[in-house]
Amino acid sequence: MKKAEELIDKADPGWKLVENWIKTAKNKVEILPVDPAIAKETLYKTQVTTHSPMGAIVFMTGGLLVDDGWIRILGSGNSKFNRTLPDWNKGKSFKEFGEAPSFLLIADDAIGGFYLLNGGGLGTDIGKIYYFSPDNLEYEQLDVTYSEFLEFCFNNDLDKFYDGSRWNGWRQEVSKLKGDEVFNFYPFLWTAEGNDINKNSRKVIPVQEQYSLNLDLRKQLGFDK
Repeated sequence: MKKAEELIDKADPGWKLVENWIKTAKNKVEILPVDPAIAKETLYKTQVTTHSPMGAIVFMTGGLLVDDGWIRILGSGNSKFNRTLPDWNKGKSFKEFGEAPSFLLIADDAIGGFYLLNGGGLGTDIGKIYYFSPDNLEYEQLDVTYSEFLEFCFNNDLDKFYDGSRWNGWRQEVSKLKGDEVFNFYPFLWTAEGNDINKNSRKVIPVQEQYSLNLDLRKQLGFDK
């Protein structure tokens, strides 16, 4: 594993690029403050250079909250978003830091959807982003890179992408949600009974609980052996 100092690109840091993207973003993007010591340790665990947008976000932010926290992009963690990118992935996409992950969980949303960067475990399109959707429990190919995913978060019409998944008054509720929590719906969003989100009951649960539930449901439905 490379030392954190070897991963910090002072000559051409990616943060300048990401910061400019955020400044011109159509959607609201909140940059969460970072603890420098934690950021350095997180970068080391991630083993990504700060020349890249991912490394820049890990090193320079506690995470990014998009559209009042509807989408949460993982960084080095913050009291408002108490997860780091490498720690959140450990035990899910790799066992020990330094291993090449089959995928990386890079972001998630308030309704229990997860965004994954393919490391080879999801298909042959390595480096592309998938959406683990709560609507159907499928890994949906988005056919975008990490940088293009940021562009999607910052400038895309999220109301259109999440059509049918946003309930009346969602923004006020989501803005109060912590970054390690999600809304859990009943009936499940992927069921015929649960397809009208305004009629579903919802409660706040830990994001870890929702992720584990999604995987368990995939097994029960026969998607995974």
